[in-house]
Amino acid sequence: MPIYEFQCEDCRRVTSALILKPREESEILCEHCGSSRLRRILSRFAYHKTEAQRLKEFDTRAPRDDSFYKDSRNIGLWAKKRAQELGADLGPQFDEVVERARTGKILEDYGDS
Repeated sequence: MPIYEFQCEDCRRVTSALILKPREESEILCEHCGSSRLRRILSRFAYHKTEAQRLKEFDTRAPRDDSFYKDSRNIGLWAKKRAQELGADLGPQFDEVVERARTGKILEDYGDS
């Protein structure tokens, strides 16, 4: 669905609107002050990479800050890439353990009985 963002020329705040038909754009009002003087702006966007792309581009030698280690997905990615760099084929069980660790499911294996 096309969701556009507009900046109000009067109060300078941003309003988001779902536009299904081009003529609807002229009917939008600022949700903050009610003004019709709006200018369409570029919205923020995200580019998502596949796991294969992330693995290919990942540099295990790059310096990391503390935030890197707080995300278990990064640690799993590092482990996969490092094994690949070393030419170590640790089999599907390795991939399964890494994936369980990355999703937090491995904690279930070590939980209280």
